[in-house]
Amino acid sequence: MSATPLPLTLANLLLRPALGSRRDPDRVLDRILTGAGQAEGDEGFVDGFRLLLREWARDEGLSPVGWQSAQAHVRRHLTNRARIRRLITEHPAIEEEPVERPVFVVGLPRTATTLTHGVLSLSGDHRCPRLWELLAPGLEPSPEQRRKAVTSARRMLAGTHLLAPRFREIHPMTAEGPEECTFLLPHALVPLSQAHLPEYHSWNFERDFVPDYRHLKQALQVLQYGRPRRRWILKSPFHTGNLDALHSVFPDATLVWTHRDPATAVASFCSLVEVGMVLSRRTVDLHRLGATWLDLLSRSVRRGLAARAALPREAVVDVPYSWLGSDPASGAPRLYDAVGARWTDADAARLPEVATGLKGHRPHRYDLARYGLTREDVAAVFTEYDALRAEVDRA
Repeated sequence: MSATPLPLTLANLLLRPALGSRRDPDRVLDRILTGAGQAEGDEGFVDGFRLLLREWARDEGLSPVGWQSAQAHVRRHLTNRARIRRLITEHPAIEEEPVERPVFVVGLPRTATTLTHGVLSLSGDHRCPRLWELLAPGLEPSPEQRRKAVTSARRMLAGTHLLAPRFREIHPMTAEGPEECTFLLPHALVPLSQAHLPEYHSWNFERDFVPDYRHLKQALQVLQYGRPRRRWILKSPFHTGNLDALHSVFPDATLVWTHRDPATAVASFCSLVEVGMVLSRRTVDLHRLGATWLDLLSRSVRRGLAARAALPREAVVDVPYSWLGSDPASGAPRLYDAVGARWTDADAARLPEVATGLKGHRPHRYDLARYGLTREDVAAVFTEYDALRAEVDRA
């Protein structure tokens, strides 16, 4: 394990007195609710975050920075929920906004999902959510409001990069760039990359995600209201385990499923999770990290495979890693054709910006063995997926 960055050490020292609030997470959540202005009749939404914050507080290895991050995560979701509900009450026509033929990029993480999202976002016919919008979705802002929102997103990223410098190398992000709609999805696997949450781990495979996707649709309707309607381009590997719920809310969606050797994808993603764990916990058990995420990712893919079997064949576009990971200039037009979109000379001219902008300054190196895993371990739980991937490669 590399040495802890000095800014992270100092931040944990400064925040240590606030760690005592973990003893009463319900009181912390009630304060968050007061600040968010939560409306009546939304107890089910609130209860999910109450359970999450309680379990987050029980992680004995959580650092002061980790506890602050947990509260920020819950606060953002509850604040956004309250804002979206308030805007719909004030402007009922928001819920009449059609979200037609959206594209969702799914698949294992680290399979060029970000590059695929970026390439699809090039077209002027398409609309992708930007990080600054995802952090606080609202109606069309004034220039001053937009400037403040972008500045806030930049500060958040700057803080993350200061405390976890490797993050920007592994997963580059910008305040004004396309980003994962996971930021709008109430519950996903994200908290499990920051803490040991065994109950939340199980809960994510037992609950009904349809209300979460209804909330996501409302957020997109808010972002679309009063603005030109374009085809939404959305992305998150964490949709893969919830394709049935996604399809029930977005029945005309196109799913772009990216593919790569799962041993490579799992090793790369464990490396990214390690960065988050170092930021949020005092110690990191790398073998436990590997076992946790091998289970999470393999179960998500198996659920995704089961769900896609019930979907119309034309609803899923399979994209092997070679399409964009090796040769984006030839893969991008094929991708656009597959989703029924126009690839133009203007899109081709901007393609190098996307392809180079997503690469860190240093190569990302990772190794399954660091996380107590072997290629055989991965192959044993991805048998069905490997059969699909072989079929995709032959096509």
